[in-house]
Amino acid sequence: MTPPSSDGALAVENPATGEIVGYAPQSGASDVAAAFDAASAAYPRWRHDEQARRDALERAAALLLGAVDELAPLLTAEQGRPLEQARHEVRRSAQWFEYFARLAVDPVVVQDDETARVAVRRRPLGVVAAITPWNFPLLLAAWKIAPALRAGNTVVIKPSPVTPLSTLRMVELLGRVLPPGVLTPLSGDAEVGGLMVAHPLARKISFTGSTATGKRIAAAAGANLSRLTLELGGNDAAIVLDDCDVPAAAAKIFAASFINAGQVCMSVKRVYVPERAHDEFVGVLADLARRTRVGDGASPETQMGPLTTAAQLERVSELVDGAVAGGATAVTGGRRLPGPGHFYPPTIVTGASDDSGLVAEEQFGPALPVLTYTDVDDAVRRANAGPYGLAGSVWGRDLERARAVAGDLDCGTVWLNAHLPIGPHQPFGGVKDSGLGVENGLPGLESFSDAQTYYEPNTTGTNT
Repeated sequence: MTPPSSDGALAVENPATGEIVGYAPQSGASDVAAAFDAASAAYPRWRHDEQARRDALERAAALLLGAVDELAPLLTAEQGRPLEQARHEVRRSAQWFEYFARLAVDPVVVQDDETARVAVRRRPLGVVAAITPWNFPLLLAAWKIAPALRAGNTVVIKPSPVTPLSTLRMVELLGRVLPPGVLTPLSGDAEVGGLMVAHPLARKISFTGSTATGKRIAAAAGANLSRLTLELGGNDAAIVLDDCDVPAAAAKIFAASFINAGQVCMSVKRVYVPERAHDEFVGVLADLARRTRVGDGASPETQMGPLTTAAQLERVSELVDGAVAGGATAVTGGRRLPGPGHFYPPTIVTGASDDSGLVAEEQFGPALPVLTYTDVDDAVRRANAGPYGLAGSVWGRDLERARAVAGDLDCGTVWLNAHLPIGPHQPFGGVKDSGLGVENGLPGLESFSDAQTYYEPNTTGTNT
């Protein structure tokens, strides 16, 4: 939902208080045209100086590290997460710039003999349209900006209208180390995003957000045959095996489910445990949930902040209420907290059916259904049911067995005895309705380029 506007600007609310913390521009068609023109004009020079690109990304990383104390409070004010977690996001964003600045990209020689030398090298695409969500505004912008620029493209970026302020400020700061036109911001609602996707100069669209929006973008991008990377929704399952260290696993799964108030595409959103371990597992989760301090992210005592939007608060409430109405039990939480702000406590739900919305859909909030199984093959089948396939995890002491179970999960990333560790070197993407393509690592960098096969005859050979 787009925030209310004032004099053509978007009002940005603090989700902990409901107060207006600032305004962002509402870009129009002329702004979109100007942004793409600037990016196109900057592209020829930018693409041809690789060392300058690498140096600029190194400087960008250092700049972000120096701006942690400026960007983090702004991020907390508009997104809601605790301040130290916001600082961590800024620092992690800098890591992406540093990694891609230092990543070597060499041609791949596929033939080198008396006939010819044939190599495959990468060429930038042109102007990239990047559209980012509200749950990790800076980090997910860095996932797109850093590899796109390293590959030699220029970027036009639009943050979510819910959390635009920190991204716009980050782009403004990066303008100190990037040439004009190389990184250009836009701000506004879905209409602006639609203009970006349809623009003939957008040679690639990189989008992170909902599956429904991703499908619309994919359809629209076909008109210009624009390249696509879509990182979409997830309903990630954790499967706990019967030889698992229950207290240790439960604590890690809790952390991976409720970080950022559960607003993480790859977080644990449902967990399958053996029947005999159910009560112990739920007991650990419930204890952690009750001890979690929920509040304004600006307070140093806060461990979990609010949901970022009122719509998301309403959705989580409806999913939990629906599960309870269907016979499930909210062991902890289960009701929004009183007072201003979009607060919902960590909620552990047992006894939900597999067809409950809380289990079958992506809740994207602080509610975790715990489901039981007696046969691990059945748990895998249930984990794979549904349209999503972003990430998952398997927990157990017997690593060979855990690896076998992990290999049967239909998802782009699977962790063993962990959930959420990710870095700029790790390719990340989903299968099924969770997306197209990958981000991060060398494959992520290559996704911002086209392959060019370069054939050179060996003049001393007999090539014809």
